[in-house]
Amino acid sequence: MSDIMDNDSERVINEPMSEALSKRYLAYALSTITSRALPDVRDGLKPVQRRILYAMRELKLNPEGAYRKCAKIVGEVMGNFHPHGDSAIYDTLVRLAQDFSVRYPLVDGQGNFGNIDGDAAAAMRYTESRMTEAAKLLLEGLDEDAVDFRDTYDELNEEPVVLPAGYPNLLANGATGIAVGMATSIPPHNAAEVIDAALHLIKHKSATTEELLQIMPGPDFPTGGVIIESRESILDAYETGRGAFRMRAKWHVEDLGRGTWQVVVTEIPYQVQKSRLIEKIAELIEAKKVPLLDDVRDESAEDVRLILEPRSKTVEPDVMMESLFKLSDLESRFSLNMNVLNDGVPQVMGLRGVLKAYLDHRREVVQRRARHRLEKIEKRLHVLDGYLIAYLNIDEVIRIIREEDEPKQVMMERFHITDVQAEAILNLRLRALRKLEEMELRGEHESLTEEREQLILLLGSEARQWTKVGKELTEARKIFDPETELGRRRAQFGDAPEIDLEAALEASTPKEAFTVLLSTKGWIRAMKGHGHDAEQAKFKDGDSLFSAVEVWSTDKLILMSSDGRAFTIGADKLPGGRGHGEPIRLSIDLEDSVDIFAMFKLDEGNKRIVASSAGYGFIVPESELVSSRKAGKAVVSVPDGAQLAVCEVARGDMIAVVGSNRKLVIFEREDLPEMPRGKGVKLQAYRGDDALADAAVFDRQDGLFVIDGAGRNKSIPEWEEWLGKRAQAGKIVPKGFPRSGMLNG
Repeated sequence: MSDIMDNDSERVINEPMSEALSKRYLAYALSTITSRALPDVRDGLKPVQRRILYAMRELKLNPEGAYRKCAKIVGEVMGNFHPHGDSAIYDTLVRLAQDFSVRYPLVDGQGNFGNIDGDAAAAMRYTESRMTEAAKLLLEGLDEDAVDFRDTYDELNEEPVVLPAGYPNLLANGATGIAVGMATSIPPHNAAEVIDAALHLIKHKSATTEELLQIMPGPDFPTGGVIIESRESILDAYETGRGAFRMRAKWHVEDLGRGTWQVVVTEIPYQVQKSRLIEKIAELIEAKKVPLLDDVRDESAEDVRLILEPRSKTVEPDVMMESLFKLSDLESRFSLNMNVLNDGVPQVMGLRGVLKAYLDHRREVVQRRARHRLEKIEKRLHVLDGYLIAYLNIDEVIRIIREEDEPKQVMMERFHITDVQAEAILNLRLRALRKLEEMELRGEHESLTEEREQLILLLGSEARQWTKVGKELTEARKIFDPETELGRRRAQFGDAPEIDLEAALEASTPKEAFTVLLSTKGWIRAMKGHGHDAEQAKFKDGDSLFSAVEVWSTDKLILMSSDGRAFTIGADKLPGGRGHGEPIRLSIDLEDSVDIFAMFKLDEGNKRIVASSAGYGFIVPESELVSSRKAGKAVVSVPDGAQLAVCEVARGDMIAVVGSNRKLVIFEREDLPEMPRGKGVKLQAYRGDDALADAAVFDRQDGLFVIDGAGRNKSIPEWEEWLGKRAQAGKIVPKGFPRSGMLNG
């Protein structure tokens, strides 16, 4: 018992927790980065993808061969190469077979492998697969010592560290992955264009990224679509290895006759699920966020065909589509982050660096295959030399074999040949001794000798090696010929039309008249039509009318709160006029201790005078009051204990300010600054508990008018007597001034 306890104590490691966690998390991070999430710059594959292809090769699942159950392939990969769950392996295999997920599928699937709607593939026991020609091209040369091999996780087998990669798969098929502390996102490209760019780089070592982009203009997504990113942005992305590409659905207008039409979407952005896209557009229609669109339906079969019906035939198609691009996944962005493993180290590389690393790999593959072939030729020539000696001395060879006890040793001494040559002669069959065979061997010897000389020249010349790399790439390009369905460019390039969307929507959207009523207790509603007698509207018991504004459905409503915040609500988003409406606090984030001070229709050409009861204010353009946040926008900085006291349209060149002490001061408008937000400047001086009561802007030529208790305009004829400077206390208001002490009633 004591011996067991002693052994357990020997396994205990005393180590600070922070240090232990740091070491283990770092090991986990490195494993995730190098062995799971990031692709190798040379073959563009992650380990699980590479292992799937290698396992399929070992199972001899060639493009021209029969299909095998995916369950068999997954079991082979998991048992021999990839010590992880079968679902991870099968999910990867499925993606490699989906022509809407990868630009050039590496797996030829038979059965249900999912669809662009987001439906999952059938279980692995029901599906079958084999390699494609593109996958076979990646594996070509594995038997010729083209790459290094390493032990598998159980050390019972070997697996390639990287594939020979007959074409630049990293760029052709792209890659996405999230590691620990880093990620990669590489879009797919047109393989023929990438190969052409690589060939150009072979011939012109100093070619710039801009020159390469003239050959390979940008991504080529398997689902097509239109790339609307600017050329400057694309160039910057490929030079730095970081950027993004804006993609849009491809669409056209289909004429239905009699002036009616519909939009047909035939290609959608990459990695957008069609079913989710339709669902999102339907939600936008339901929420009335796309007023120009009436309906969406899916008429897709093998090809994508989404129908978008306009609300009326007078709608402009471009305007309708621009509104949808703004609000739905008909437009999306694909990030570019070319973070790859280069010599086993994570590195963000530009286009030129990625192509150069791939070409260096291909040159090494050419060298290794040449050395491997040269070694094979040397061995074969050595044997052929022995055969030829035997043919020249055939009678003596036969005698030695028949009469000598140790024929091998005798032949080696008699003809000065090696052990390998003697063994080969002894293994010759009798029928190989005919004269024709000797002629064939001499021909083979000459052929191999010539090939050996070519290989020696190849290994001794860098120029010949690059020529060989170029020829192999040119041969590989035939599989991705742009004239074929597989190789044709699918994604197009275009420019987004320059449309003032808000103005266009406003012009295209049918206008509906509303009268907005806000009650004293904060209930709001929009009654259809103009000309309502707001005073006759019914409210809850104890409630009454606070403000009424006539608007159109395309207008925006501004609400100013007592704490100086501005809120914006679209008139078409207001509750209907039935009943008493809804509490305004359902639409905006307004604390119980804060009230609505003013409500008005937004007119971006207007300016307003805003001021707090503390006597500070300024002029603000109404355009600065617009806010997209439910919490509103802080405009007037209201001191503690004060609240918003003034929010009036500023038309004129003079400002009149009256305090709760019934003192009035008038000064030039130019003395009051115009600013988007803040506390403002002092308008009038007060003592004790006095505060600002009201302020107004008027025109000097028209004179000062006030609104009395009966709602009538009343002129103040000798208003010049109250002229002074901003921040003065002013003088007692003139006779006839409203008893309320307010300029505006």
